[in-house]
Amino acid sequence: MFKKDNLAYNEALKRLEELEKLPTRIDKNSGNVKDMLDNNGISRRDFMKWAAAMTATLALPSSFIPLTAKAAELAGRIPVVWLHMAECTGCSESLLRSSTPSIDSLIFDYISLEYHETVMAASGWQAEENMQNAIRDYKGKYILMVEGGIPSGGSEFYLTIGAHGATGAHNAREAAKDALAIFAIGTCSSFGGVQAANPNPTNAMPLSKITNKPVINVPGCPPSEKNIVGSVLHFILFGTLPAIDAYNRPTWAYGHRIHDLCERRGHFDAGEFVQSFGDEGAQNGYCLYKVGCKGPYTFNNCSRLGFNDHTSWPVRAGHGCIGCSEPNFWDTMSPFEEPLANKLYATKFDGLGADKTADTIGIVLLSATAIGIAAHAAISAVTKSKD
Repeated sequence: MFKKDNLAYNEALKRLEELEKLPTRIDKNSGNVKDMLDNNGISRRDFMKWAAAMTATLALPSSFIPLTAKAAELAGRIPVVWLHMAECTGCSESLLRSSTPSIDSLIFDYISLEYHETVMAASGWQAEENMQNAIRDYKGKYILMVEGGIPSGGSEFYLTIGAHGATGAHNAREAAKDALAIFAIGTCSSFGGVQAANPNPTNAMPLSKITNKPVINVPGCPPSEKNIVGSVLHFILFGTLPAIDAYNRPTWAYGHRIHDLCERRGHFDAGEFVQSFGDEGAQNGYCLYKVGCKGPYTFNNCSRLGFNDHTSWPVRAGHGCIGCSEPNFWDTMSPFEEPLANKLYATKFDGLGADKTADTIGIVLLSATAIGIAAHAAISAVTKSKD
């Protein structure tokens, strides 16, 4: 293991040394990362603590902390093109709407965003020209990040944008052709999201369905800002795509179930469940499985990272996980306030992530999994009542 880590360290170090030779694409007047942090009242010590947390999030050994910090400092060397498709902009908002600028959001600002409709000043013809120029000028050198599902086929016209009347699918295909790496940001871009929910009137598709190039999915509604920034930093560090699960999600972020790391897991094991919202169990922080929590079927790191400046997340706030980082969650996980085992007819369920070993997983395995969890909940409750 030591040799393996040492090899990865040396490869990352060599990669960063090569990137450091490239010119920064950030306006020289805006300064470097140190200046940016100083201007926002963030000390070098705080920055290194953030680098340590990000290194742990990326499942890297502590020896990588200086390299992670260096990768953040070199973020301005690689251009990023960020496209918006059919979505609510919530993924961008998860970075932009911090109550105070977090280091994650500041690093996102520092990244060389050549095109991003939400944060750019340009509009109309100028905005469209900026996108085309970025794709042309940085051919084969830019990271493409796409937010939102993509209407396709005979419904492609539902997302027609720009002065030339190009469709979203057209722009995404053109941008993907010469991208150095491609990331689908959020569940809509990763799996279609709510736009693709039955009956999917716009024939919304995930980004991976309209390009033959590898796409790394970073799902969530929205994903944690660390998962977004971490995806870029991982690529800066290694110059390669990360290890992924069956749904092309980085295992460093989506390798564990919500249930595995949930702060309420002890109550599940003890048979202590919220029976209805607002009851005594809810006030005592009991497990939310019986009121619909989909944590046992959902792979994500929400319980570790949290949201709202890392202060909370849905389960801590009192509502069960709705499985938003799983494919087709809007159809397979609803109703969100009922356990999956309560469904009379379970639809095909593909949300087993890292556990998926076959190409397709259908109703039998879903039923066995759901019933097994439900049985545990029932038995635990009976055992506790006898105590």
